[in-house]
Amino acid sequence: MSNARTANFSRRGLLATGGALGLGAFLAACGDSDSESSGSDSTASAKASGPWSFKDDRGTTVKLDKTPANIVAFTGVAAALFDYGISVKGVFGPTKTSDGKADVQAGDMDISKLTVLGNAWDQFNVEKYAALAPDVLISTMFDDAGTLWYVPEASKDKIAQLAPSVGISVYDRQLTAPLQRMWELAESLGADMKAAAVTESKKNFEAAATRLRAAAKAKPDIKVLAGSASAELFYVSGTNLSIDLEYFKSLGVNFVEPPESAKKVGGGWFESLSWENVDKYKADIIMMDDRSSTIQPADITEATWKQLPAVKAGQIIARSPEPILSYAKCTPLLTGLAEALEKAKKVS
Repeated sequence: MSNARTANFSRRGLLATGGALGLGAFLAACGDSDSESSGSDSTASAKASGPWSFKDDRGTTVKLDKTPANIVAFTGVAAALFDYGISVKGVFGPTKTSDGKADVQAGDMDISKLTVLGNAWDQFNVEKYAALAPDVLISTMFDDAGTLWYVPEASKDKIAQLAPSVGISVYDRQLTAPLQRMWELAESLGADMKAAAVTESKKNFEAAATRLRAAAKAKPDIKVLAGSASAELFYVSGTNLSIDLEYFKSLGVNFVEPPESAKKVGGGWFESLSWENVDKYKADIIMMDDRSSTIQPADITEATWKQLPAVKAGQIIARSPEPILSYAKCTPLLTGLAEALEKAKKVS
């Protein structure tokens, strides 16, 4: 990731009261209860009947007697499924901002109707999770080891006891691959993938890709930098590993590429710069991380930032390093970059 989220985080105790035996009894009791997923909150997935199976990107095939109805998912995954007509019972990951509004990763979901199991890194309320009687847990994966994003290391084994999990990889591949996988997952869960809005969203994505390719071809000398800001550091992402940047590069976008040696501290994802050295790379357009855990361009006060040619020219756009994996949500990412390239002036 190209922001401070990849730094060391202090571990939070998820189980504030009760010992392991108490938790075990609680989980057992919840596991014996029947799912009450049907009713006013029933989703498209409830329409499907019969056995359900899905092979995830770990090569694991999850098999259930019926299509999952009580779904718990990482917030961004839940937002993507929502766009396809599939609702979830609970979420974990950035869902609410400090002022109580929906986080950018929550998409169009009504967060007031969701059980939020954890809103930040290392937060995951296992008791609440058990009480939902989950059928399946779904998250993304940012490595090739099968690590489920935002599932805490300290409690992953307890979480795994309660329901099977599905992992969709967003590691070292182009955006179109996880988009297709999310499409397949939504379809398996009962989504109507022939609905006009759904098919139209895919066509719009393909049109936006064509536009971005043309814009990049017309402006090959325009240099684009993918950045992210924290109070202490400025992060410059390379295109390798990130699904959005790898895809944009394949369409011809000319990105700033930190050398591999400079990205070692960032696990191969990014280079960390002090604010004094924020001008290390020349760029005509800067794409800035839009996640709530980062400082947004309007709030950056560093003088060195304000002196950057792209900043002075107003050639700053948003980037979603964790895009919501529906065609409807990814189309604006392509359109925004295409528009920026079409309008960009060479300032570096």
